[in-house]
Amino acid sequence: MGGAQGSVEPRHRLSSSIEDLYKRRLTRCKVKGAGKPFNIPIQDRSSCFKFPLIKLVLVVIIGGTMVSFLYSPDVDQLSHSGSRQNFVNRWIWGGLDPRYVSDLDVNWDDVMKVIEKLGERNDYQGVGLLNFNNSEISYWKHLMPDATHVALQLDYADKNMTWDSLYPEWIDEEQEKEVPVCPSLPKPETLRKRLDLIAVKLPCRNEVNWSRDVARLHLQLAAASLAASAKGLYPIHLLFITERFPIPNLFTCKELVVRDGNVWLYKPDVNVLRDKLQLPVGSCELSLPLQDRERVYSGNPQREAYATILHSAHVYVCGAIAAAQSIRLSGSTRDLVILVDETISVYHRSGLEKAGWKIRTIQRIRNPKAEKDAYNEWNYSKFRLWQLTDYDKIIFIDADLLILRNIDFLFGMPEISATGNNATLFNSGVMVIEPSNCTFQSFDGTY
Repeated sequence: MGGAQGSVEPRHRLSSSIEDLYKRRLTRCKVKGAGKPFNIPIQDRSSCFKFPLIKLVLVVIIGGTMVSFLYSPDVDQLSHSGSRQNFVNRWIWGGLDPRYVSDLDVNWDDVMKVIEKLGERNDYQGVGLLNFNNSEISYWKHLMPDATHVALQLDYADKNMTWDSLYPEWIDEEQEKEVPVCPSLPKPETLRKRLDLIAVKLPCRNEVNWSRDVARLHLQLAAASLAASAKGLYPIHLLFITERFPIPNLFTCKELVVRDGNVWLYKPDVNVLRDKLQLPVGSCELSLPLQDRERVYSGNPQREAYATILHSAHVYVCGAIAAAQSIRLSGSTRDLVILVDETISVYHRSGLEKAGWKIRTIQRIRNPKAEKDAYNEWNYSKFRLWQLTDYDKIIFIDADLLILRNIDFLFGMPEISATGNNATLFNSGVMVIEPSNCTFQSFDGTY
């Protein structure tokens, strides 16, 4: 009995405390409406303290549901994180960004043929999937059932970002008014999971300027970044599903393992890829500061050369001779190679040889977009530079340029280009080139 009485007393105290709390809240409600007639119904009076409690409960329930949804067990997260993210994007933003959507139907037979080139599929522990929808992810799981499939997440680029902002016609190179800086593109989420294969579905607009697409560029940079972030020594392959070839500056045709239809499989040099990603994304920023200190580079002198070209214009012979002299005065001992066509006379060739140039005769290539007898009618002859395959690296300079200090360190830079938005002008006063017959063939559409 004593125990029963003791248990009753706390209940009386508890009910008493609740009653006191109710009275205090009711008093606050009365104070707020003291200047008004007292005609509020009982249920309305109680709502002044019930509604905040109900709201709090709803917030807790919704928050708990979202947390459970977003942070479910690891295996499920790896398999469905992409679809979950897509759901969240649609719920919050009202839909996917149309710039990133690819309307290309995946030919899974072609994908299977390409995957077979990888060898034993059991060796591929992780497969990263970027820009695929839910049904396509299911197909991937069917093709490689023993691998862990990771639906990769990538925030969209700002909708105000255009190709012109990445590749402007002009920047303040001398930094007189401002320091040029490229706009930033969101980077993919860093993963701790090993990825042996990264597959990406690229959008491709049926337009003339299909390659000048911010979303397409962004997806390829994200894939390259994920591959470059690999810590181990295991090989990494990149697979692109696209009608048009991927960016050749990032993924060279020398690294192309196989292509079947719209499926492209690459095995990139991860170290080279890391170097490329250190460069600005476009011509919006200088890759080397204008006042940068002089750099020391040793490299492989026997496999590196300076090159220029003369075609249909002997008036540049004197300029080429002066350019050769300036290179030697800068302290460089690399080979000097000059490409000339049949219009350059024996007399002029003799002068070029005495200046130190090694002469290579070429068949010139006409620019199909140039007018007849225009200054740029034959400037596509510069494509021949990629046929100098007895060298690993070429620094091309126009024949009317002078070298004021040693620039041999450019041989240590990866082949890259950053051109203005002009389809008919060959923006190439100075270029770092990695000769390759494969690259040369790509210029006429055979790649």
